[in-house]
Amino acid sequence: MQRRIVLLMAIMLVFGAIAPAQMSKDKSQRPSPPAQAQCKFSDGKTISVDYSSPRTKGRKIFGDLVPYGEVWRTGANEATTFMTTADLKAGNVQVPAGNYTIFTVPNQDKWTLIINKKTGEWGIPYKYESDELGRVDMKISQTSPVENFTIAFDQKGSTCSMSISWERTKATTDFLEGK
Repeated sequence: MQRRIVLLMAIMLVFGAIAPAQMSKDKSQRPSPPAQAQCKFSDGKTISVDYSSPRTKGRKIFGDLVPYGEVWRTGANEATTFMTTADLKAGNVQVPAGNYTIFTVPNQDKWTLIINKKTGEWGIPYKYESDELGRVDMKISQTSPVENFTIAFDQKGSTCSMSISWERTKATTDFLEGK
């Protein structure tokens, strides 16, 4: 009996070690696979965003799957990470070089970008108001249908314009290098 317990414990330890490794190894096989966007300034400093890219799959996204007026993790799975090697300014928010998590609050007429100092979060429910670096208004526009949730950058001089596109909506905000 004692041997069976020891054997069972050994099996559980082996599977306990293998399962997390398999889950992290198979992120590319998720329905919302990992994606990355990057912007490089002329001095070599960068902004990088790591996120999961869900698919529309015929669903109504904004105002339904992603409710208006509520904090959204801005993608799927783990919360979206935002890393910068440059000091930035977005709206009235100073963003020192470092690692952050970003969230958004989508609305029909405008979005709000939340830059949060807490990192390594799953993303929902949002309970990190006390860790917010700041909130920035985003401009929205209508676009042709976008099946894959996408974050992208457009770099011009000392500005990286970040866009978030999905379904028929595109939200943008600018990050200026320096303070």
